[in-house]
Amino acid sequence: MSDDPVVAVTGDDRPPRISPLEAPFEAETGEILEAMMPPGVPPIALFRTFARNLPMAKAMRSWGAYELSKQLSLSMRQRELVIDRVTAHCGCEYEWGVHIAFFAERVGLTRQQIASITHGTPADTCWTDPAERALLEFVDALHERADAGEEEWDALRVHLDEGQMLDVCMLSGWYHAISFAANAARVPLEAGAPRFSDFTGGSLHT
Repeated sequence: MSDDPVVAVTGDDRPPRISPLEAPFEAETGEILEAMMPPGVPPIALFRTFARNLPMAKAMRSWGAYELSKQLSLSMRQRELVIDRVTAHCGCEYEWGVHIAFFAERVGLTRQQIASITHGTPADTCWTDPAERALLEFVDALHERADAGEEEWDALRVHLDEGQMLDVCMLSGWYHAISFAANAARVPLEAGAPRFSDFTGGSLHT
């Protein structure tokens, strides 16, 4: 696996190619969007973009809900490490920013760890847990080669069971798909969400 750092480029402010739907929504659309969000939270731009293809948005609900639910065999912190790393690799500042804003503090990510996930490597000294370092190395391998070598597989398999290994693979792939759609559709960044550039500067190795 390459030790090259992620090159997470700050997103631009080009207009969306597919404009997110705006309220008031038709009844079915409103129900779908409400089900995709925590209670009382307005639907984010990504979901309002997906709602332009309502059958697709409806089909995504179950799988998306699984990936963010307690049914997922990974811990919330492991889940967020995967999502943040994948979206940084994909240059998807939109989805990365949403997850950093909602979950980084909840799962105890330090500022240095966020900077490393976004711009650095699993060799950065902020990763002191061998299981987390192995997880990031595995995700990097999947991104770079659409595969994992014996070294990455064996290193992570020490810490995760077979079901968890499958969850890591599918979670990584799911957030590649989310990143592709958000990037290509030019989903506008959420107001107040972090930017890649908020986590630059300083050494990641000290």
